[in-house]
Amino acid sequence: MRPFGCGWFIREFLAGNGPGGSPSIDPDVGAPQAEIFYHYKMALLRATALDRATRMEEKRAKREKRRIEPDNIESLAKMYLSRMPYKAQGCRYHSFVTYFSTLQRLGWVEPTGKEERSSFQDNYPPGPPRRYFRLTEAGQGADDAAWSNPNLTLYGGG
Repeated sequence: MRPFGCGWFIREFLAGNGPGGSPSIDPDVGAPQAEIFYHYKMALLRATALDRATRMEEKRAKREKRRIEPDNIESLAKMYLSRMPYKAQGCRYHSFVTYFSTLQRLGWVEPTGKEERSSFQDNYPPGPPRRYFRLTEAGQGADDAAWSNPNLTLYGGG
């Protein structure tokens, strides 16, 4: 199981709350999809590494009949994080973009109007601009159940 869902992370990130150790952003400026995706993946990796480190330290402390040491948890978490592949947690980028488009159709996120140039590599034509998105009032007002399954909210159930 994941420590938190994609929808929850997007809502909190665009609200400027810096979930899961991600940086806080200005909610009025927003962030591009690729940046949101990157911080979502990194937050999942950090949470997973911390969970594994905590469980390992608990087992070691029980086996050695000693107290749990927070410093051991921190060093184990760093070790686990350094060894975890980026693709090990969460969705792939295409799935994220599809999910994000559902949020746009619901009117929960909208472009801010800010764009940045982007390019693939030096010898290729410029790529599409990096478009910034922000949370709308409708997105702020949607409840946790709706954010946990936006497809059900958009298309209705059974």
